[in-house]
Parts: sequence; structure tokens; C-alpha cells
Amino acid sequence: MNFIIDQWRAWAPGLDSDADWLAWSRQPVRVPDGDAQPSCDFLPPMQRRRLSRLARMTLHVAWPLCAEDEQLPFVFASRHGETPRTYALLSEVAEQQPLSPTQFGLSVHNAIAGQWSILRGQRGESVAIAGEADTFEHALVEASALLDDGAPAVLVVLAEEYPPEPYRDWIDDVPFSYALALRLKRAGSGEAWQLQLEPNREDAAVEAWPHALNVIRALQLRSDTLVHAWKTRRWIWQRIP
Repeated sequence: MNFIIDQWRAWAPGLDSDADWLAWSRQPVRVPDGDAQPSCDFLPPMQRRRLSRLARMTLHVAWPLCAEDEQLPFVFASRHGETPRTYALLSEVAEQQPLSPTQFGLSVHNAIAGQWSILRGQRGESVAIAGEADTFEHALVEASALLDDGAPAVLVVLAEEYPPEPYRDWIDDVPFSYALALRLKRAGSGEAWQLQLEPNREDAAVEAWPHALNVIRALQLRSDTLVHAWKTRRWIWQRIP
């Protein structure tokens, strides 16, 4: 698959501007997560109130990549989804408390894609994807298919939230909350990326950071090649002129 990353934006606690991410890319560290979240002040207060932290992160990075009068297909990807919200719901079940229909409705995996469509007035395709550690690449496969179907551009967002404490023995691939949005276009004239899938080797190195964070580093540091191995799959990112 070949595609152009036309624009991108990322957010994590204390990392929002291009300069912030460049400094982090040169010297990546685990940032304190805390309760920081984007303000999303481009929305009215009543609409912001219903947004979870993960939804705020998603809208914050996606919003400026879509013009006011533009309709774009939207691909939302998250391996773990709304873990704080689902943990709160499960805790209420354990305590035999009544569940909030609103909280349950907003906990499902495609809820954020739906909120994006409603708040942004988008009437086109929206897709929600949850996979394994290569969820991001599967989102790019979906986006490439949409581009091949004639979409002029596709918006892809990968977002993960630092999990609640009881989940941390199992969710060990989210060192802190982060979101990355890519506006993709079909490859043509100009610099593009090629994504290839190969069988994985048994001796493949394990990445120190979640793959989306390594993609940010590659974009900031102008890397030409990026390899992401997971189980039987080996994804090769190659910058092409």
C-alpha cells in the first residue's frame, strides 16, 4: 500500500506542539500521565461534558485536520478502548448498582466515531477498529481501501488511554495516554509512504514503545524505514520519493 501523510497531529500529557514532540522524539521518556486532558474548547460546554478523556484526545487531534465544509471518511482505532469507563461500569455491576444507559452507550468501541460524526456533522463512512498490537496498521489497510474506493482523503486516529490500576498487569503496552491523527491521501506526486506486510521472523526485535509513538518519532526525525513486528506479521514502512 502506498499513501501520503498529508497532515498529522498528536497529543499526550505535556506533549501537544510540534516542538514538544520533536524534543520527545530525540529523547523518548515515559511522561507522567495524571489527569491532564485536552480542553476541546472548540465545542460548546454542554457537548464537552459528555466526552470521555479518550474522546477528547481523539477530537483534539482530529479536529484541525478536517476543514469546516469537508466530508471525510473516519477510521478510529484503539486496541483497548474506553478502559476507565468500562471498569467503572463493571465496578457498578459488582456492587449491584444500576447502570447508566448513557455511560453504557458511550463505552462501546464505535461510540467515539459516532460522537465525531455527530459533533463534526460528518455524513460519510466511519469505522471503529480494535485489534492486537498492530491495530494501527489494520486501520491503515482500512483507510487505503477507502482511498482506493475514491475518497480524496481519509482521517485515521489511533488513541489509547492509560488503564485503571487493576488492568495494568494485563495492559502493558500503554505507558501513558496518547492519540495520533493522520490525514491520508492517495500516493501520487510527492513524497509518500509504502506499507508492506511480510511473514515475521522468530528473532524480530521487540519495540520499546507502542508503534504509534514510533511512527511519531519517524515523522519527526525523518526516518526512511520503520519495522513493526507482531506475532506472525511483519509490517515494513518505507518512505518513497
